[in-house]
Amino acid sequence: MKEKKPITEGEHRVRIDFNPSGDTRVTEIKSLAVELIDLVHFYGKDDRCTALAMTAFEEGVMWAVKSITKPDRK
Repeated sequence: MKEKKPITEGEHRVRIDFNPSGDTRVTEIKSLAVELIDLVHFYGKDDRCTALAMTAFEEGVMWAVKSITKPDRK
């Protein structure tokens, strides 16, 4: 049986595997945010600033995904 690699902080925060529509744009946005969150998580020196930065990236992903997946107004 293949051992499953643990997910990173970024993957956990943006729910990297959650993309019911399979939209490649969602995957791309989430992947970039994962990189940013993981970098801040690794290099961050101040716990509060690190947490705020990661939360801001997480919120940015939410709004970006909503922006690209929201249906047109009819």
